[in-house]
Amino acid sequence: MSTKVAEVEGARLTLTNLDKDLYPSYGFTKAHILEYYRRISPFCLPHLKDRALTLKRYPDGVGKEFFYEKRCPSHRPSWVKTAKIPRDNGERMTVCLVNDLNTLIWVENLASLELHVPLARAHSPETPDSMVFDLDPGDGADILDCGRVALIIKALLKELRLACCLKTSGQKGLHVLVPLNSREVTFEDTKKFSRSVAEVLQRSYPDLVTARMGKEEREKRVFINWSQNDPSKTMVCVYSLRAREKPVVSFPVAWEELENALDEGNPRRLQFLHSEALSRAEKQGDLFREVLVKNQKLPYL
Repeated sequence: MSTKVAEVEGARLTLTNLDKDLYPSYGFTKAHILEYYRRISPFCLPHLKDRALTLKRYPDGVGKEFFYEKRCPSHRPSWVKTAKIPRDNGERMTVCLVNDLNTLIWVENLASLELHVPLARAHSPETPDSMVFDLDPGDGADILDCGRVALIIKALLKELRLACCLKTSGQKGLHVLVPLNSREVTFEDTKKFSRSVAEVLQRSYPDLVTARMGKEEREKRVFINWSQNDPSKTMVCVYSLRAREKPVVSFPVAWEELENALDEGNPRRLQFLHSEALSRAEKQGDLFREVLVKNQKLPYL
């Protein structure tokens, strides 16, 4: 067992099992994971800030059993920031806020490979900062089909004078996010709007799109999961690793880059390993910053 005591932004952390291979078919250890999150933190932390973190922990690595942890662990250090958020039963739950590098490293030392957060901040849990179209390919469809749907959504939103941003899920699909950053918009608004758009596209492109959740409806189609626009739901944070065979990342995609991938018919153009994610972010900065800063209002449909 390899252990190291490190000082991160003035906090002392005991980092354990550093040589444990958490991506065994790739040779990516906990030490590699900690280094990835250390370097990506300037770009990732603004998207995590003040959001209730759901830990998705893989103590024995990808491919092994994992578990979710919504409550902030009771053994957390005193300097970990927390918030209390309401639950459906009326109780309030203490959650972790990953607002700084030392908390991010502490979380990763717990083998929380994936970082899942809601679309709203903990102090305003009913007010989403953005609206999402979660594009999920059914059997017989793939990420390129998701890309075609993403471009259709982009064109429709442009007619409504709404800008949107694109990222990979790090799995099979894509996420189209519409920045809002307005106190006037509620989850009720975003769910109604996104469902309406999904149903319009389902009628217009019945062989490509479905707005229905049933598995039988998804075959060879892309499901637009409008239900993600809900205060109880979380999504993988941009720049987060995913627990797949390789350490791929949920990463921003430029619209021109998507078009090139479609022209080439190359789904690998829409998969980003940790190394490419770091290289791009360190050269170009936060490629998803518009989601944090652009202010928009939803029109009435």
